Amino acid sequence: MRKSRIKFAVAGLAALSLIAGACGGSDDTTDEAATEETTGEATTEECTELTPVKLQLQWFIQAQFAGYFAAQDQGFYEDMCLDVEIVEGGVDIVPQTQLANGDVDFAISWVSKALASREAGANIVNIAQIFQRSGTLQVSFKDAGISSVADFAGKKIGNWGFGNEFEIFAALTKAGLDPAKDVELVQQQFDMSGLLAGDIDAAEAMTYNEYAQVLEAKNPDTGELYKPEDLNVVSYEAEGVGMLQDAIWASGEKLASDEAYKATAVKFVAASLKGWAYCRDNAESCRDIVVAKGSKLGASHQLWQMNEVNKLIWPAAGGVGAIDSAAWDRTAALAQETKNLEGKTVLTAAPDAEAYTNDIVTEALALLEADGVDTKGEGFAPIEVTLNEGGN
Repeated sequence: MRKSRIKFAVAGLAALSLIAGACGGSDDTTDEAATEETTGEATTEECTELTPVKLQLQWFIQAQFAGYFAAQDQGFYEDMCLDVEIVEGGVDIVPQTQLANGDVDFAISWVSKALASREAGANIVNIAQIFQRSGTLQVSFKDAGISSVADFAGKKIGNWGFGNEFEIFAALTKAGLDPAKDVELVQQQFDMSGLLAGDIDAAEAMTYNEYAQVLEAKNPDTGELYKPEDLNVVSYEAEGVGMLQDAIWASGEKLASDEAYKATAVKFVAASLKGWAYCRDNAESCRDIVVAKGSKLGASHQLWQMNEVNKLIWPAAGGVGAIDSAAWDRTAALAQETKNLEGKTVLTAAPDAEAYTNDIVTEALALLEADGVDTKGEGFAPIEVTLNEGGN
C-alpha cells in the first residue's frame, strides 16, 4: 500500500485532537510554511495504513452522489488516510437503518426520513447537510391545467411513497386541500412512465432526474423531444414546503464514545466536500466518473443531473455541508405538522438537540479552507446541458 501524504491545517486545539489519530508524523517545511501563512498553525501527517470506511448511498449509482465518487476517483479520501467503499442503494435499502445496525460507517439520507428513524430509536446524527435546497417537483403537461398546488384538486397526483411524499402532503395542507378527499393520490413508479402514458395528471419528480426523463422522451405529436414549455412544474422549494434532503449521517453512539471515529468523520466529510467542490468546477469530469462507475442512465442525463445537483448545493452561504438552523427547523416543523392519509405525521415531537451537529463539518471546512478550497461557491454558475433521447 502506498504511503499517502496528508496536510492538515488546524484552526485550533479541538481540531488537532480530532485529526491526530492513526497517522505518524513527518516534516515538510515548505508545506508547513505555506499553510502557516493562512492559519498560523499546521501539522503535516503521513499515513502508512488507510482506515477502511463504508458509505451507504440512498439510491443507485448516479450523479446525485457524484461528489463521493469524485473524492474516491481523485484520491481525496486516500489523501485523508481513508479507504472508502461506496455501497450502492436501492428500492429496498434504508440507508439510515444500515447505519444504525452498524453495517456501514456513514449513510446518505433525506432529513425527514432519517429523523423518523431516529425517533423510532436509530441513534444517528446529521453531520453534514450536502443539499441546501429541495429538488422535489410535481410535473404535468400544460393541457392538464396544473400550475399551482391549488390546481391539484380533483387530479391524479403521483407519488413514490417510502417517505418521498412528505412534501406533497405538506403542500396540500398549506393549500387547504384534504389529501384523502380533494385529490386522488396514485402510487407512482420511480420513473415518468405514468405521466407519459396519461395515467397520472401530475407526477413527482426530482429536478435532477425524473424531470429530465420527460425531456428525453419523444412527443408523439411532433416526433421531437418534449420541451420545458410543454410542461408545468410546481417546485416544493418555491412553495415554501421544501424539506432538507441529502445529508451525511453518522453513528451517534460512536460520535459520543469513539475519538478515532470522530477523527475519521472529520476526514471523511472534508474529503467528500472536496469532491463536491471538484464536481462544481468540473461537471463533465464528474459525469464521466459516474458513468464509468456504472450508472444505469446515460451520459447526457448524468450531465444534466450533475448540473442540477450543483444548483441544490451551490452557492453555500455558510460553507458546503453546514447545517442551517432555520432550514432544519422548517423541515422539523413540517414533519411534525403534516398529516398523511391516516392522519399521522412524520414526527410526533420535535427532534432533540443531538439530532444534528455542525462540529464535524466546521472542522472539515477549516481543513479545506486552509488548503485553498472554495467551500462557498459564491461565483457558481450552472452550465448549459443538451439532453439526448433516452438520456444517452
